Amino acid sequence: MNFLAHAYLSPTDGQLVGNMIADFIRNRDRENYPSEIQQGIKLHRAIDSFTDAHESFREAKKVFSPFVRLYAGAFVDVAFDYFLANDSAIMNKDEWLGFSLATYRTLHNHDELLPDNFKRMLPYMEQDNWLFNYRHDWGIRHSMNNVLRKTKYLTLDTPVFDAFLTNKESLKAAYDSFFPELQSFAKSYY
Repeated sequence: MNFLAHAYLSPTDGQLVGNMIADFIRNRDRENYPSEIQQGIKLHRAIDSFTDAHESFREAKKVFSPFVRLYAGAFVDVAFDYFLANDSAIMNKDEWLGFSLATYRTLHNHDELLPDNFKRMLPYMEQDNWLFNYRHDWGIRHSMNNVLRKTKYLTLDTPVFDAFLTNKESLKAAYDSFFPELQSFAKSYY
């Protein structure tokens, strides 16, 4: 899953911080963090493992794999954050905005524990309010372009956003099948 889902599935502030920074630290460095943040890092990795093994996620990857091969999962993660941000059964628009702002505050309150590479990214995340703006097509396009920029062999011309728009209905069905199970898994993790 991408940033919004990892933040949403974190039951405490410390676990939220760990869940958000997990991709920015090496596993061996995990022991350098307070236990609650370590729990968030472990939760992040457990969420990723659960996600990668889930049939709905694997099916959704087929939408993007013709264009991006091994990066297909990253684009499904972004697409699923779009559906989460628009999931009014979980929160309405105003609640998602409040949640996003509270997440940024929590991260800033733990600034001394954030890895440097995450600290460099956080101002951009907050300025463009990535967490809230996943709900918009333009926000997803921006996020997908960010993923494309980080890859070695893909360009901004790669038609991942077009694939998202064309397959929005089937991706939404995959999200609807997958996310309740992920929520149950995350709740039972600790």
